[in-house]
Amino acid sequence: MNDKRQILLNTALELFYNKGINSIGINEILNVSGIAKKTLYNYFDSKETLILAALEQRNSIFTTWLDKRLADSKGNNEVVENLFNALADWFSGSTEELGDFRGCFFINTSAEFRDQDSKISKYCQYHKQQVRELIGAYLSNPHPELLDAICLLKEGAITTAYVDNDFSAPKKCISVLQQLKM
Repeated sequence: MNDKRQILLNTALELFYNKGINSIGINEILNVSGIAKKTLYNYFDSKETLILAALEQRNSIFTTWLDKRLADSKGNNEVVENLFNALADWFSGSTEELGDFRGCFFINTSAEFRDQDSKISKYCQYHKQQVRELIGAYLSNPHPELLDAICLLKEGAITTAYVDNDFSAPKKCISVLQQLKM
């Protein structure tokens, strides 16, 4: 990938994640990145195209990170422990790949785009489905109810950590899920 394109994409992702998409204009991305407007439009024909590229990059970073964190799981209990311990690390800022915790980029983005049929909303839905499938792939018994419970608790833990600044949610989720017959 071209260096200038990657600089623009990294800058946009960082600004969008930290400040929200609708509060960031193209000029701020250009000022922070130090790249000319013409160059930006050579790579991204609209802000929407840049947003979608940022979502794709974050999806790749997040799913690669999560896949690594789940890779050593042997059995459903370890999947649950590894997943929620990984989230706890993310919330506390100990995951370099994901950067400082600002909630879920896909939840935050969805909240800014009300049209559920927009490409941006569809990509956020796609990300959530990809994460669900990734978790399900590591479960030794991936029945839908268990996968639903894990994913709902995961989303709740992320939201609770961000909104309430309560970083104890992952441990609570592990405890709740261990009560189930997995």
